[in-house]
Amino acid sequence: MSIFAAFIRLPAPVRATLLMSAAMVFFTSMGVFIRLASENLHVLEVVFFRNFLAVVLMAPWIMGYGISALRTDKYGLYSLRAVINLVAMAAGFAAITMIPLAEATALGFTAPLFATIGAVLVLGEVIRARRVAALAAGFVGMLLVLRPGMEAMSLGALLALGNAFGIAITALVVKKLTATERPEAIVLWMVLLQSPLSLVPALFVWTWPDPMTWVWLFCLAGAGTAGHVCWTRACGLAEITQLQPLEFIKLPLIAILGYLLFAEEPTVWVWLGGAVIFGSTAYISHREALLAKRCARKKGG
Repeated sequence: MSIFAAFIRLPAPVRATLLMSAAMVFFTSMGVFIRLASENLHVLEVVFFRNFLAVVLMAPWIMGYGISALRTDKYGLYSLRAVINLVAMAAGFAAITMIPLAEATALGFTAPLFATIGAVLVLGEVIRARRVAALAAGFVGMLLVLRPGMEAMSLGALLALGNAFGIAITALVVKKLTATERPEAIVLWMVLLQSPLSLVPALFVWTWPDPMTWVWLFCLAGAGTAGHVCWTRACGLAEITQLQPLEFIKLPLIAILGYLLFAEEPTVWVWLGGAVIFGSTAYISHREALLAKRCARKKGG
């Protein structure tokens, strides 16, 4: 029996966990490739090549399934996701070049907090005391990482928070798309729309990559594409609230890579704040899952 066949025979929750874990490894490695590529290339060009090369890498999939596989009636959602995700991507890539990788990763854990607040302000959802307390704890964790007053608030940290805010919005859009769209199509539509959009600002700072930078750019595009495919497939197999705790894998992984490759030593505040942020988001996810089950039981009863 092949590995793929054995994987398909696994229960859906197990497959979702494995896919999400793989996605976290790919996303973590992206930070390293972004840092390496940005040493000799402007970050706006790195954003463009991340999207353009992903289209190149996915060309065999297009040829195999045909253009009809991209047929959709969700152009509005795809466009919204592309614009927001592109802005968030540019902010996140720039942050990685400005602050330690572990700090950028820890601040990225605030995305579910922003998603919860957005659901209250935009969708009118009601949250109760325990979720409010978890939100407050999450933002305390953010302050532990940033330590305003003790250290100057850096532009890189603000950009990392902007990236988390954008990711929070796009995660909700992706979950909506997975109900009817193929995971590969969701990823491909993202890079197809983001490639021309990201080319415009890149042209103002354009220089051609050297041979080694091309290697990092292809690795970045490959890791990003594989990560998004795994993440999208995982979201189609299980609820985001069940998968979200696996995101904490990124912090120890990036801390190890940052230390080995760039001699970055995360402070105790990054670890402590990251743990607090993660704990609060995991609790919020747990409460949302329980609420969804209760609502489902009431509708069924």
